[in-house]
Formats: sequence, structure tokens, C-alpha cells
Amino acid sequence: MKDSKLAGKNVLITAGAQGIGEAITRHFIDQGANVAIHYFSSAETANQLIQYAEGKGQKAVTISGDLTKESDASQLVQQTVKALGCLDILINNAGSLVARKSLDEMETDFWHKVMDINLTSMMFVTRAAAPYLAKQNGSSIVNLASLAGRKGGHAGSLAYSTSKGAILTFTRALSAELGAQGTRVNAVAPGLILGTSFHNTHTTKESADKTIAEIPLQQAGTPDDVARAVVYLASEFDGFITGATLDINGGVYNT
Repeated sequence: MKDSKLAGKNVLITAGAQGIGEAITRHFIDQGANVAIHYFSSAETANQLIQYAEGKGQKAVTISGDLTKESDASQLVQQTVKALGCLDILINNAGSLVARKSLDEMETDFWHKVMDINLTSMMFVTRAAAPYLAKQNGSSIVNLASLAGRKGGHAGSLAYSTSKGAILTFTRALSAELGAQGTRVNAVAPGLILGTSFHNTHTTKESADKTIAEIPLQQAGTPDDVARAVVYLASEFDGFITGATLDINGGVYNT
């Protein structure tokens, strides 16, 4: 789609080769963007996405790394800029529930692990990317939060929900801090999005069915539902939306 506002823009997507991240990557490629696809363990899908992008005549690169390490996060950004030339858009998608643990089961190491994966890694990548985003007109960041960060999540998601709630505040604070350099910062908060490894791992069919019954639209979302919203927020180069969170949940949370 060469007449898209995203045509020729350079986008870095963390965890961009699985689940929602893969859908986001494909949507940016479909809009004509060049992509840097970070992955931790999904090398095969990452390479398939490279072929998909190159088949459309666009640049693409895959970069592996553990983003809970400052050095890996910094190298991710450096390698992106080296491969693509500059950075216009950052999508902070990496994150995980890891496991379900209630307060009385909470080990200190587990708490820190969840915070590092979901929140600290996001800060590391964003801190490394911000100077490069400052050089581009209409630069943008989109952070992946969660409905769990709004409502507190289901049983056993205390650490995860807390980290995702912090991302909502991180987004608002960062939008104020980076506004002067012209970088908009927004978030999306997905609800029940089936067809992802997250829910395949952590959500039973019974739990999903119960949740769907309580959704006004009476259905779960798909990774494409999230990807479209992310692309929209990222592509409003001359827009006035920053510091906002777009809820994608079928009407469960609407206050």
C-alpha cells in the first residue's frame, strides 16, 4: 500500500513475531512500512515475516534479544537504526503473564521477573529509542497495556495486572515528557484476545467462555483487532492524540 501514510516509515516492534506482535508486524508491512522485528524465541516466524516484507519490496530485519537486559535493549535499537537508517515508530509489545500466582504464593524473584519483562524492558527500549525518534517528524510510540491493568485481571494475575497498570501511567507520563520533541505516546489495552500463545497457555476454555458471556459484543477479540488500533495510533503523524489509551475489549470496560 504505497499511498499509505506509513509507506517508507521505519518501525520497530518488540516481540513482533508471535501472537498480537505478529499481527501488528503484518499490518505495518501491509501499509508499506519497513520493519525491525524483535524476537526472543520465535525465529522461524520472524524469518517468515522477513520474506513477507521483502516480497512487497520493503526492508525488514530480525533481531533477537532479552529485553530485560539493558545491553540487549540498547543493541536492539542500534541494530534497527543501522539496518533501516532511522526510526519513526516504536511498538512496545513484549510482555508476559509468566504464571498465575496469588499474593500468598508470590516469591520476590517472581515479582521482579514479571516487572522486568513487562515494564522495565519497555523503559530500556524506549530510553534507547527516544533520541532517534526525536530526529523524525511525526514520530510515535505505542505501548501494549491490558484490560487487566484497568480492572485488576483474573485470579493469579496480581503481578501482571500491576505491571500493565503501570504501563498506563508510563504512557501518560512519557507523552508529557516527549511531547516537546514531537513524539506522541499512546497505548492500547486489549481485553480477551484469543488465538494467541498467551491465552492458549494461561486461559482455559471454561474461563474464556465465561468471559465471553460477560462481554457486551458476546465475542472475543482477535490479534487483528489490536493490530488495526496500533497502526491507527502510530500513523496519525499530524494528529493531536497523545497520552491516550485505546480500550479494545468488546465493551467490558467503558468508563
